[in-house]
Amino acid sequence: MILKTLSLLNYKNFDSQFFEFDSKINCFVGANGVGKTNVLDAIYHLSFGKSYFNPVASQNIKHNEDFFVVDGLYNKDERDEKIIVSLKKGQKKVIKRNGKIYERFSDHIGFLPLVIISPADRDLIIEGSDIRRKFIDGVISQSDKVYLDYLIKYNKTLSQRNSLLKYFALNNTFNQDSLDIYDFQLVEFGQLIFEKRKAFLETFIPIFKSRYEAISNNSETVNLNYKSHLFNSDLKSLLKENINKDKTLQYTSVGIHKDDLSFEIETYPIKKFGSQGQQKSFLIALKLAQFDFIKQQSGVNPILLLDDIFDKLDEQRVAQIIKLVDAENFGQLFISDTHTDRTEAAIKSVHQTYQIFKL
Repeated sequence: MILKTLSLLNYKNFDSQFFEFDSKINCFVGANGVGKTNVLDAIYHLSFGKSYFNPVASQNIKHNEDFFVVDGLYNKDERDEKIIVSLKKGQKKVIKRNGKIYERFSDHIGFLPLVIISPADRDLIIEGSDIRRKFIDGVISQSDKVYLDYLIKYNKTLSQRNSLLKYFALNNTFNQDSLDIYDFQLVEFGQLIFEKRKAFLETFIPIFKSRYEAISNNSETVNLNYKSHLFNSDLKSLLKENINKDKTLQYTSVGIHKDDLSFEIETYPIKKFGSQGQQKSFLIALKLAQFDFIKQQSGVNPILLLDDIFDKLDEQRVAQIIKLVDAENFGQLFISDTHTDRTEAAIKSVHQTYQIFKL
C-alpha cells in the first residue's frame, strides 16, 4: 500500500499544498513551526478520520477559514483508492472513498493501516489509563471490525447508564429495571472486549519484548501487564456489587472502561524507574510491535510516520530504525526533521529511493 499524492486545503497552517510521494522514504524538513508535523497529521487523518494531535476537529481548520479538505490518492492491492476527509464549520466531518461517503466512520478504520511514532507518545507513560486503553483499542480495531463495533456499542451504553444514574440522583429516585437494560448490554459487550484484549496481549507482548531486546541489545527485561476488574469477577456480579457506589458517584465505577496496561522495566513501573533513554526505547518498541501486529493481521505493510524522531533519539537509534525500512517487510515511510543534512545522511545509509520536501 502506497500513498501516491496528498493535497491539503485550509488544513492547519496550509492554505493550499500538493505533494507527490516516493514509494519508500519521504522526508519533510524545515524550521520549527513550518508545518512538518501537520503534513504527517494529515496523512494520519486519512487513515483514522481524525487528528493524532488535536481532538477538536474544528481547530484543524486554518485560521479565518470555514473548512478544510485533505485529499489522498493511494495504490492498494494494485488499484487506486481516493480518500477525502473534509470538515466545514458547524457541520459533521465527511470521509469519502472513491467519491462515496462513509455512513459510519468506523467502516473506514483499518482500510489504510498506519502507525505513528511521535514525541507525543510519551503520554502513554505519563498520562492516565484512558490513553493506554486507546492504544490497545487502536491496534485491535485496525484489524478487527467486530471488536470496534462492540467497543462503540459498549461506550454508547456506558454513557446512557451514566446519564440514568445522574437522572436518579437529580430526581431522588431509582429504578433497577431501567438500569438492568443497560447492565445486560454492558455485560454482553464488555465480556467480548475483555476476551479480545486478553487474546491480543498474549500475541502482542512477545512481539513487543522482541522489539525491545533488539533496540536495547538485551540490556534489561520489560513487560506489559494487563489490569482489569474482570480478572477478579464477571461484569454482571461487579455491576451488582457496586450499585450503591455507582449511585453515589453518579457514574459506572467498574467495567472494561477502567482497564489499564502497566509498563514495566525489571518488574518496576517504567514511569518511575526508567531512564529517558529506556522510556524512549520502550515506546519505540511498542510502536514497532504495533506495526508488526497490524501487518500480521492484515497482510498489509502499514504506513509508518516518524515525527520529529531525531530530536528525541540519538542518531544510532534513528539509524537503526531507518535500517529496518531497508528490509522488504517495511513499506512506505514518512519522516519529519529540522535538519536537512542530518536526515539525508541517515536515509542515504539505506538502499532505498527517497524524496526530501523542504517546507
